[in-house]
Amino acid sequence: MRYLALLLALIPISAAVAGIKLMRDTVFAILQPPIPTLWLQFLIGLLLFGFGFYVFGGFVLYRDRKRNKVQARFQKRQS
Repeated sequence: MRYLALLLALIPISAAVAGIKLMRDTVFAILQPPIPTLWLQFLIGLLLFGFGFYVFGGFVLYRDRKRNKVQARFQKRQS
């Protein structure tokens, strides 16, 4: 079960890494073949990085909430 969780965590991490690479290539003016312009390449990289960071951060927050290892301001409110 842990291997499955690791594999699922690698998907957003890989997206974030690819986003960082695309943004870095834009800074050094290296255009990747399927993307026609540098600004679009940077935008795609930013979206990939944001998606990966958001999903992986949400996963870690959810796991830590279940184990009661977060500060009071991050705990879910009881209704």
